[in-house]
Amino acid sequence: MQKVKLENLDCANCALKIENSLNQMEELSNVKLNFSTSTLTFEQKGDDNLFDKIEKEIQKIENEVVIVRDEEKTQRTFWQLLDKKLLLITLFSLLLTFFSYNYIQNATLQLAVYLLAYFLVGWDVLFKAVKNLLNGKLFDEHFLMGIATIGAFALGEYIEGIAVMIFYQVGEMFQAVAVNNSRDSINALLDIKPEFANVKVGETIVQKKPEDVKIGDTILVKAGEKVPVDGVLEKENASFDTSAITGEFKPKMIREKEEVLSGFINLTKASYIKVSSLYKDSTVAKIIELIENASSKKAKAEKFITKFAAVYTPIVVVLAVLLAFLPPLFIEGALYSDWIERALVFLVISCPCALVVSIPLSFFSAIGAVSKRGVLVKGANYIEKLTEIENIIFDKTGTLTHGVFEVTKIKSFGLKEDELLKYAAFAESFSTHPIAKSIEKAYGKEIDFKAVKSHEEFSGLGVKANIDSKDILVGNERLLEKFKIEIKEQIKENLNVIYVAVDYEFAGFIVVSDIIKVEAKEVIKNLKELEVSKVYMLTGDKKEVALDVAKNLGIDEVKYELLPQDKLTNFEEIKKQTNAVTAFVGDGINDAPTLANSDVGFAMGGVGSDLAVKSADVVVLNDNLSAISDAIKIARKTKRIVYENITFIMIIKIGFLSLGATAMIGMAEAIFADVGVALLAILNSMRILKTIKEKPKASVCEDSCCNIKS
Repeated sequence: MQKVKLENLDCANCALKIENSLNQMEELSNVKLNFSTSTLTFEQKGDDNLFDKIEKEIQKIENEVVIVRDEEKTQRTFWQLLDKKLLLITLFSLLLTFFSYNYIQNATLQLAVYLLAYFLVGWDVLFKAVKNLLNGKLFDEHFLMGIATIGAFALGEYIEGIAVMIFYQVGEMFQAVAVNNSRDSINALLDIKPEFANVKVGETIVQKKPEDVKIGDTILVKAGEKVPVDGVLEKENASFDTSAITGEFKPKMIREKEEVLSGFINLTKASYIKVSSLYKDSTVAKIIELIENASSKKAKAEKFITKFAAVYTPIVVVLAVLLAFLPPLFIEGALYSDWIERALVFLVISCPCALVVSIPLSFFSAIGAVSKRGVLVKGANYIEKLTEIENIIFDKTGTLTHGVFEVTKIKSFGLKEDELLKYAAFAESFSTHPIAKSIEKAYGKEIDFKAVKSHEEFSGLGVKANIDSKDILVGNERLLEKFKIEIKEQIKENLNVIYVAVDYEFAGFIVVSDIIKVEAKEVIKNLKELEVSKVYMLTGDKKEVALDVAKNLGIDEVKYELLPQDKLTNFEEIKKQTNAVTAFVGDGINDAPTLANSDVGFAMGGVGSDLAVKSADVVVLNDNLSAISDAIKIARKTKRIVYENITFIMIIKIGFLSLGATAMIGMAEAIFADVGVALLAILNSMRILKTIKEKPKASVCEDSCCNIKS
């Protein structure tokens, strides 16, 4: 998949035409043009460089649109965004009109100057209208504006015809500024890709593109620079600003040999990082790909507007023709000139650009806003779906709790506690489960894998291994029951208990504790305030632990002691019983089937698991549950703004169309109903970006110990 940025693309209708046209090229397939970010993506057949050919095809529809060779990353000012050439032409046309009206007496010369002023300001509009007409593309804003102004001249309303074109061009200028300012704001939110990597080659540092860095290379990241690719910190601790990836503004201290993700910003001293992934597989690349692909999944409102615009414009053109020619046939004394003028006003008002531009912009602004909070939404359709959630189901371990376990108690029968811990650690050494890792950590010594002669895992129960010629069982009560082993002492506390048997005799137990996330209780409360009907929890943990967590957090219903496959079954039962939009929140691997089958799947813990990313609809990078309620709030604000825009635009359009048909308004008001309304709708859409709070200033370490001030 290739990707290029386009410049001067200010017409949403033209963007759709360009996409359709490029899809007809034999050399291209799967062409998508995202108007909100002005990004063109496509798959290429063959190795030829097609950029020039693509650009020529684009310019058949919009001659000013070009492929950006060196992309501008900064937020531009109003003056930088303004089309200064068009501004000068418009002012000169206005000056000519004023001069002709006030100082030229000769009617022929006056008409000639009026025509010069008209063609000067309206040439590009007329050219595009004729070109589209020749290409069989009849109903667009250029055609409507051309017919309206030429009609005004034909009726002798020269100043009105010029004024319409001037007002239209001024409106287009401001609309282009608003659209591009919104794009800059969104792109600034998503501009997390580092520009270069300082690669250590021998004793020197060579600057390379992130794409050229290889696994195993050592890179130098200086203070203030972005980490270009994922890697491991080689020497000494360092503090990093992780907000671009996780949305967390508090600096994070990363220790030697710990993972550093691309997109992090080094806040302290120069640090060496050993590269662990290629750029295309790095965190930044995955995030950018997810966000940019999000535009291909349109919300229902976007799909409706696209279909509506395709039907609406031809209908109003037909109505305008009927308005111009039917009334004089039936109304005594009616003049064709009066009704043609009404029809021209009707045509100008009818342009659907306000809807076609503002609605997609709203949804993409929302995707940018939630991404700044460390949440990736895979499509505008999921922004809309977030507003419809009635039930939400949480996994427990790693989702509502940290999933970081610690051994807090060991009790053995017939052998030493150290020996019991050793058997448990050796047996669990092949597992990546957090509880297994906590037992390994408590053992604290190197695992001798040669001592483990066999290893078998029982899903949802535990493991069986042969260690030092002894058969070891490590798992929950049901594992020992499976092998008919009597447990000598039952634990009544609400804790995770790992039972150990040696040669099919009960040998003792290990207690591990997990910690509930600080924000979990507040998030459950917030979800209920957001009128989420019911909150559930599904867990493989034992009854006592599950009920205790549910009680502490205020969860409505809990199901416990579930095998991984049971979670999906229970999810489907809840979905069937409630017949409502149901979301599932899990930490990725074991929850992947449920994530994939839910109405909205939230994967916690970021892009560490490819399976989680592929299965979920929403990825929470910072592992912070608060991001879920934040995303729902932003989605609801977006939906509210979208429907505000649709309602506002349709009321203005219908109202002004009625007034125009009855000659109660003229061309000036018609121009407001077109470009003025579009501008107001775009500005309203940009309010979504204001949901992002100003980024707090990151603190930095003040000493070599990397003690961070928060």
